[in-house]
Amino acid sequence: MILDTNALSAFIDGDPALGGRLSSETRVAIPVVVIGEFRYGIQGSRYRARYEHWLVEYLHAFEILAVTESTAQAYARVRVALKKSGRPIPANDAWIAALALEHRLAVLSRDEHFDAVPGLRREIW
Repeated sequence: MILDTNALSAFIDGDPALGGRLSSETRVAIPVVVIGEFRYGIQGSRYRARYEHWLVEYLHAFEILAVTESTAQAYARVRVALKKSGRPIPANDAWIAALALEHRLAVLSRDEHFDAVPGLRREIW
């Protein structure tokens, strides 16, 4: 299971439904793209110190998925397929989708636009 940025935020904020959902997973990964989006998002947060503390204390417990040449190939395939279907998604979400496809993992997200990605499985909490 791969967390998108909203799922990571909800988990850090203690969403009980999400915590229960993740406890049943054998593999939970966070794409480096999500970490970048999260770090960007907390820059202006009044809870920035708390979020940065969480990252230092707990991020190591997750598998971090880095972008590789293989990911870049998957990303290109995703973007082309979505362009042909007339259903583009944000670029960072295309990277998340590419990593999910590459690692054969579902994306945990409430964003329905992931449903447009061929072969990608999206789960919600």
